[in-house]
Amino acid sequence: MSKEDLRRDAFEYHRSPKPGKISVHPSKPCLTQRDLALAYTPGVAEPCLAIAENPDLADEFTSRANLVGVITNGTAVLGLGNIGALAGKPVMEGKGVLFKRFADIDVFDIELNENDPMAFVDTVARMEPTFGGINLEDIKAPECFVIEEELKKRMNIPVLHDDQHGTAVIMAAAFLNALILQKKQIEDVTIVCLGAGAAGFACMKLIEQLGVKHDNILFLDRKGVISKDRDEEMPPHKAYFATSRPERTLAEAMKGADVFVGLSEGNCVTAEMLKSMAPRPIVFAMANPTPEIGYDLAMSTRNDLIMATGRSDHPNQVNNVLGFPFLFRGALDVRATSFNEEMKVAAVHALARLAREDVPQSVLKAYGATELRFGPTYILPKPFDPRLIEVVPLAVAKAATETGVARKPLIDAKAYAQELVGRIDSSRLFMRIISDKAKSRPTRLVLPEGEDETIIRAAIEMKEAGIAEPMLIGRKSVIEQICEYGKLETGNIEIVDPTVDNSRFASLSDAYYFDRKRHGVLRSDAATTLRNDMNLLGAMLVRQGFADTMLSGRTAHYPNVLRPLLKVLGHDNTGRHHQVFGMYIMVMEKGVYFLTDCTVNVEMNAGQLAQLAELAADTATSLGCPARVGMLSFSNFGSVDHPETRKVAEATRLLHERRPDLVVDGEMQADTAVNDVILKQYPFSKLKEPANVLVFPTMQAGNIAYKLLRELGGGTAIGPILLGLPQQAHVLQTGASVDDIVNMAAIAAARAADK
Repeated sequence: MSKEDLRRDAFEYHRSPKPGKISVHPSKPCLTQRDLALAYTPGVAEPCLAIAENPDLADEFTSRANLVGVITNGTAVLGLGNIGALAGKPVMEGKGVLFKRFADIDVFDIELNENDPMAFVDTVARMEPTFGGINLEDIKAPECFVIEEELKKRMNIPVLHDDQHGTAVIMAAAFLNALILQKKQIEDVTIVCLGAGAAGFACMKLIEQLGVKHDNILFLDRKGVISKDRDEEMPPHKAYFATSRPERTLAEAMKGADVFVGLSEGNCVTAEMLKSMAPRPIVFAMANPTPEIGYDLAMSTRNDLIMATGRSDHPNQVNNVLGFPFLFRGALDVRATSFNEEMKVAAVHALARLAREDVPQSVLKAYGATELRFGPTYILPKPFDPRLIEVVPLAVAKAATETGVARKPLIDAKAYAQELVGRIDSSRLFMRIISDKAKSRPTRLVLPEGEDETIIRAAIEMKEAGIAEPMLIGRKSVIEQICEYGKLETGNIEIVDPTVDNSRFASLSDAYYFDRKRHGVLRSDAATTLRNDMNLLGAMLVRQGFADTMLSGRTAHYPNVLRPLLKVLGHDNTGRHHQVFGMYIMVMEKGVYFLTDCTVNVEMNAGQLAQLAELAADTATSLGCPARVGMLSFSNFGSVDHPETRKVAEATRLLHERRPDLVVDGEMQADTAVNDVILKQYPFSKLKEPANVLVFPTMQAGNIAYKLLRELGGGTAIGPILLGLPQQAHVLQTGASVDDIVNMAAIAAARAADK
C-alpha cells in the first residue's frame, strides 16, 4: 500500500461512520420513568450514600473497578516524537480499543497539555476516584520515570507505563524461552541493549531481576556505550547501567555478545556485527517499522540465531498486546493497589510457559498453520491465542494476592479462570481469525468486475494482506486508467483482458462450448459470449482450474450474477445439478451466527432443509465455530400441528438419522433456539446451549431475519455465502465496500484451506 493510500484509508477509518474509535454506551436500560428514577434522581442517592460510608462499595455500584485511564502528554507518540497531547489522541483511543477487545476493560483516554512532570503528576493523582488503574502512554524519558514513580507513591491503584513495562514483560518472556532453546544460562549471557530510552531501561531492569548479571549488560545510546567516564551528567536510568568496561562503539560491544536487544532505529546493525556475536546468538531487533537489522539479512547471515522483531510479518513478534490488557485484567479483578515487580515477573513466566505448551487446534486454525511448536520461530504465544485471557491475568492476580497488594484477594483460582474465559466473546475476533487462517492458503481469486475502482482497491488490499492472489477481469487499458486516476498500485496483480486472444482464452471458449453445446450454444458464439459476460468468464476460470474462487456482484443485481455462476458451476461433468443454498454470517455482540437459507431457495422440502443444515454446520465448524443447529419454525417440538412445522420436524428426524454427530434439534421457535433460559424448559433437546446455526424454513424468513439483525441488532452481515458448490464462488452484495469484499475473500480462502 502506498503512503498516500494508507493516509486516505486511515483518514476514512477514523472519520466514518462517526469520528473516533471509541464511544460510551449505557450498560443499564433507560426506557421508562422507573429506569430514569433509578439511574439518576432520586434512586442514585442510595449508592452514593452507601459509598460515602464504605468506599469499597464503589467497586460494586460503579464501573470504576473495570475502568482504566489511558493518559499521555504526547511527548513520545509511537515513532512520531513530541507531537503534543491532542495529536496523540488517536493513539490513546486505539489503546482503548485494544483494552476492550482483548480484556473487556473500559477506558477513558485523557490527553493532558502538561510537560512539567510534577504538574502532570498532580493532575493525574487527583483523578484517582475515577479509575481502577492508570496506563501511562507515550511520555518521553526521563520524565516518564519521575511521573510513574511519583504516581505509584501517591495513588492507591495500579499505575503502569506501558512503553516501559509492557514491552519489558513481552521481551523478557521471549528472552527466557530463547535461552532455553539456545542452551544458555541466564547468569552467563552478555547483553547489548541499543536504545537507552524508557523501554530499553525497563527491559534491562526486568531481565536483571530475572537473573542477568548487572555487569554483563552494555547499555548504549546514540553516542555509544554508556560508560562511567563520560564527561556529562547522566540521568539516573543511564547512570544505573554505566559501565567500566572498555567497549565504546556498537561494533565493539557486539563482539562475543550472546544477546542483542534493539529499541532504537532501523538498519543500524550490520551483518559483520551479527557475525561477530557469540555462537547461538539471540537477536531482538524491535525498532518499528524497520528493525535494527532486517530479518532476511539476519537469517541469511547466521543460521544459529533466534530472532524476534516488532513486526507481525516475521516470526516472534514482540507485541505489547500480549501484555498490558492481561496485566490490567488481573490487577483490576483483585483490586490491586499497585503493580509490583512480582506481578510483572508472574506475567513473564506465564507468557513463557504458554509458548512452551502444545498449541490447541483452534489456534492453528486461526493462523492457518499445520503446526506451531515451541522452537526458534515460536517463542511467544500468538496475540489471538484464546488462552492468554485465562493464563496471564490469573498469574498476575495470584502474585498480587501473594504479595499483599490485592484488596480483593484471589480465593478460587479455578473459578476465576472460568470467569476469564467467558469475558471475551470470540465473535469480536472472528474476521481477524478467519483472515489469519486464509493466509495459510491464499486462493487464486477471480474478480469479474475488474473495471470497478472499489474492486481494484479490494484486490490490492487482499493481495497485501496475503489472503488471496486476485485476478482482475477487465480491459487492461481501462484498469490502468482507473489506477492512474486513483493513484493505485496494482503491482503484480494479474489482469485477465477478455479482448486479448491467447491459448488460455481459447481453451476456456472450447470448454464452454462443449459444456453448453446441448443448451443452444454454437462453437462460433462461445468466445463472443465469454467476452461479453465477465461473470461467465470468471466462472469458467474457476471451473477449468485457472482460479480457485470467484467473487462478483458489487455492480449488479444478485440474480444477474447468480444465474451465470450456476450455469457454469452448478453441475458436474455428468450433468447432475448441485443443490445450492445461500447463507449469511452475522457477527453479533453475543457471538457469531450462521443464518440460512437467505438468498437462493424460496421454498424447500424436508430433505433440502436437512442437506442445508449439514452444509451450514460443516461450514461453521470449518471456520472455527463448533456448530449447534436450530431448525426454526413457529412451533416448539410439536406445539403447533401444521404442514410447515411437520416439514421442519421431518428434516430434524432425517438429520438425527444420518448425522448423529451433529448437535441439532427442532422444530423450534427462534427465541427458543437462542435463549438459554427458554431452552432449559426443554431438557430433552439435543441443544444444551443456544444454537449458532439457524436454519430457516423458507428464504423469505431467512432474508427478513438477517436484514433485521443487521439494521436493528447492530450485527455485521458477512455474505451471502453459497453452500453446495464444489468450488468457492460467491455473490457479493450490490454496492459492497472494500471491507465487505476482503471479508468475503477471507471466508472463501479459509473454507478452501480445509479442503
